[in-house]
Amino acid sequence: MTGSEESPPFRLAYVPGVTPAKWVRIWNERVPGTPLTLTQVPATEADALLRAGEADAGLVRLPVDRDFFSAIPLYTEATVVVVPKDHVITAAEEVTLADLADEVLFHPLDDVFDWDAPPGEPAFERPATTPDALELVAANVGLLIVPQSLARLYHRKDLTYRTVTDAPQSGIALSWPEEATTDLVEDFIGVVRGRTVNSTRGRATPPEPKQQKKRPDQGGPRQKSGKPAGRPVRGRSGGRPGKPRRKS
Repeated sequence: MTGSEESPPFRLAYVPGVTPAKWVRIWNERVPGTPLTLTQVPATEADALLRAGEADAGLVRLPVDRDFFSAIPLYTEATVVVVPKDHVITAAEEVTLADLADEVLFHPLDDVFDWDAPPGEPAFERPATTPDALELVAANVGLLIVPQSLARLYHRKDLTYRTVTDAPQSGIALSWPEEATTDLVEDFIGVVRGRTVNSTRGRATPPEPKQQKKRPDQGGPRQKSGKPAGRPVRGRSGGRPGKPRRKS
């Protein structure tokens, strides 16, 4: 590879609510020769994007098709209900699904929870997206249950949220096609799992070995002048050095 050529990038997809900044920073420190490109994709489209090979791996919401994908669960999010700021629910710090039984709850088409329908009273229609549903919440038409990260991502000044203690939860995982487990994927697995640079797993370049101290020549100890110590040098006459020859 010539100096003008660049390594192909590692392509990482991520769904709304996920913040990959920390892992990207670690990647740039450990693999500076390979750029990392980010693509945000709706949660409902992440599967198709990875199957089409348009990304090497993705930070996605569980569940995934384990017959096709490998996945490493990373964390599970708290679930909240988004309400207008003046709603009666805001009087409590936490609520349960039973507390929402008489409320109209929206079920957008991009809902990330694995349920047939949310609890409570059904809405008159299913909004196309989570942001569309939040517009209706702001209009005091109903409420919306989402992972906390989405409530923060789509924050509005006229809305707030409360934790729902017994609602389903959404898990985030690193996922990739099992048959496409490349060296770069292994490198990123090491990043998200917190492996050190010196870990035996992963493909990060090991640190250079320490230079050994130079040993003195094996011809004996050295004098301050740098010459090896030995027998004293005799004069031409074979006598002791420093004494002139006596004239006859």
